[in-house]
Amino acid sequence: MRPSPLAAVSASLSLALAAGALADSLRSPAPDGAELYFIAPRDGDVVSSPFTVRFGLKGMGVAPAGVDQVNTGHHHLLIDFAEAVNLELPLPATDQVRHFGGGQTEAEIALPPGEHTLRLMLGNHLHIPHDPPVASEIITITVK
Repeated sequence: MRPSPLAAVSASLSLALAAGALADSLRSPAPDGAELYFIAPRDGDVVSSPFTVRFGLKGMGVAPAGVDQVNTGHHHLLIDFAEAVNLELPLPATDQVRHFGGGQTEAEIALPPGEHTLRLMLGNHLHIPHDPPVASEIITITVK
C-alpha cells in the first residue's frame, strides 16, 4: 500500500523541522554586547604584503575549534567575501574564508596589490557562527 500524499507531505515537513532544529541546536548563543573588531589594520589603511591582522574581541573568550566552552569561539577572516554567510552551516575553508581554529588572535596575511575587503566572524567549536552572529564591520584596505 502506498502512503497517501498527505502522509508524504507530513513526513517531509517533519524531516525539514527536525533538520532546522538540529541546525539551531548546533549554533551557540552569543552573549549580549559581544563585539568582534580589527585592532589592525584599520579601515582605509594602506599596507604592504604580507601584513599582520590583529583580532579584537570583547564580551567573549577565544577557544580552539573543537573545544565547546560557553561564550567562546575562534576567528575566521573573510577576504573579499561578497556572498551572504549561511549562519546554519560551518564556515567553509577557502582562500576567501581563513580559519584560525588554533585560537590565534593574529595572523600574517599575504594579498595581491589592490583594494580588498576584510571581515572577522567568530565561529563556535564546530565553525558555525553564533546566535546572534558575532562579526566585525567590513573594512577596506589597499595593498601596495
